[in-house]
Amino acid sequence: MKFIPSRITILLFYMGCFCQFLYGQDSNYIMTVKGKLAVEEMGKTLVHEHIVTNFEGTRNPNQPFKDQEKAINLILPHLNNLKTLGYTTLVECTPSHIGKNVELLQQLSERSGINIITNTGYYAAVDKKYLPESVYSLSPQSIAATWLKEWEQGISATGIRPGFIKLGVGKGELDSIEQKIFKAGLLLGSTTGMALAVHTGDGISIKSQYRLAKKNNFDLNKLIWVHAQNGKNEERIEMAREGIWISLDGVSETRIEEYLNMIVALHDKSLLSRLLLSHDDGWSVEYTEGDLTLKPFENGNSTPYNTISEILLKRLYEQGFSKEQIDLIFVENPKEALGISK
Repeated sequence: MKFIPSRITILLFYMGCFCQFLYGQDSNYIMTVKGKLAVEEMGKTLVHEHIVTNFEGTRNPNQPFKDQEKAINLILPHLNNLKTLGYTTLVECTPSHIGKNVELLQQLSERSGINIITNTGYYAAVDKKYLPESVYSLSPQSIAATWLKEWEQGISATGIRPGFIKLGVGKGELDSIEQKIFKAGLLLGSTTGMALAVHTGDGISIKSQYRLAKKNNFDLNKLIWVHAQNGKNEERIEMAREGIWISLDGVSETRIEEYLNMIVALHDKSLLSRLLLSHDDGWSVEYTEGDLTLKPFENGNSTPYNTISEILLKRLYEQGFSKEQIDLIFVENPKEALGISK
């Protein structure tokens, strides 16, 4: 049976060609909330953090802060502290329909000097409570076209463009809806060169993603297994050997030894070149007397974005890790995973 491309597939192809013409095929850059930046300027990076997250779901649409300056005053000191710790870039992983506030991110980036990268995509984990109703009736090509519009024109009316694709899936084999958004992510990633970062429930799920990505000839160097700590050492090693990024997100004061053991296991198999690390810290929106306030995530860290530098790195050095290996994890690997060359 002869394959006949749909109009949307053809449109995606030609829009991708336009992107390559507009930004150059030989460039290598990241897309931040302030615009395009050479990948060499990315520097030391935290690859999975949050600023503001709204867990109400799509049934209770995200609302703007009455006083966004209050949020800035709360969060800005933590970003300023990141600079003193030597970080230059923060990858903000709050997905669409979970409180993503790109204008807030842009203001915080401008005031702190930290590069912030936001995303496009949909999140189907947590019983799909964060998915828009339209997903159920749209094709993967139509969903990808919606996200491509954000890449081309910016998110909503802000003009702020995403720098990667963020999806969320649960445990086990991908179900039909998860497959649909994953296929849309594969289409968009192949068209734009953006990395595909997928919140993943377990090792069975990442293997399901791996098979689908291989079937669609997707570049596995642009697939990030988000929350790979939810898998097993043998699964992480297997996927790393296949070229998938192993992102251990959730480093906390209460789980240092657990994360240290996972890192050492990859090191012992010469797979540090596939490792990404972060805290998954941030603030959730709370409703207090009709106003929106912010509450730090309760994930085992007393200070957001601090535990890796203050505790984990010291333990890694005690284990014999070199500065070159630490730079590989926090500088070189994020550049390769998130750099865009199309």
